[in-house]
Amino acid sequence: MGEHLTVRFDSDRAYVALNRPDKHNGLTLEMLRDLVRAARKVADHKETRAVFLTGNGPSFSSGLDIAAATRDPLAIVREFLPRPWRGTNTFQEACWAWRRLDVPVIAAVHGRCFGGGLQLALAADFRIATPTAEFSVMETAHGLIPDMTGTASLAQLIGIDQAKLLSMTADRVDAAHAAELGLITDIAEDPLAAAEALADRITARDHRAVAAAKHLFDNSWQLRSRAGFAAERAAQLPLLLHKAFARSD
Repeated sequence: MGEHLTVRFDSDRAYVALNRPDKHNGLTLEMLRDLVRAARKVADHKETRAVFLTGNGPSFSSGLDIAAATRDPLAIVREFLPRPWRGTNTFQEACWAWRRLDVPVIAAVHGRCFGGGLQLALAADFRIATPTAEFSVMETAHGLIPDMTGTASLAQLIGIDQAKLLSMTADRVDAAHAAELGLITDIAEDPLAAAEALADRITARDHRAVAAAKHLFDNSWQLRSRAGFAAERAAQLPLLLHKAFARSD
């Protein structure tokens, strides 16, 4: 992995950490590519029974680093091209790759969890956050929309009115409100320790049954996620390119 993403294996656990702490783990295109590669690496590590997504420094992730991502419009176009065998582009696969794994993925969240960072956390099977964590579907504040599989994840977790409200206002919500909405699973002072305790409970069960349960719900809860990802791309690309070419003028 690159310097801004680390993967560590400890017995049957995999720890994946965003590592750009000085930028609140703002996501670059390279980090998105690394997230895809990291998910594949975890999948290849057959001993893994649980995965933890974390962020080093003061935040889980402040979302996509717009300035960095829009420096190269051609790179945006390349990363927007969907993989025909997956139905996702790089932005989307950086999140949805964690849904494809056969093991539970738990996001331990602190600080800011905004935009693409929130969409990454939503792609985990469970989210445990500190009481002071903040959440925002931040994209409209930057003239964009949630397009990193956020529409599918939000549809599974909360009502359509709340999904529209969060997306259209880009309001920040605290952990207590996020739990009420269903954005997060639980609140804990030490979310990683709580995530590890949850993993202990899950991995005590037959791993084949756990994998089957995960995929059953993911595949039946939203039957049209692939079509939804195509709609995300169609709505987002002109917005991103407008920002990219505006920067170059």
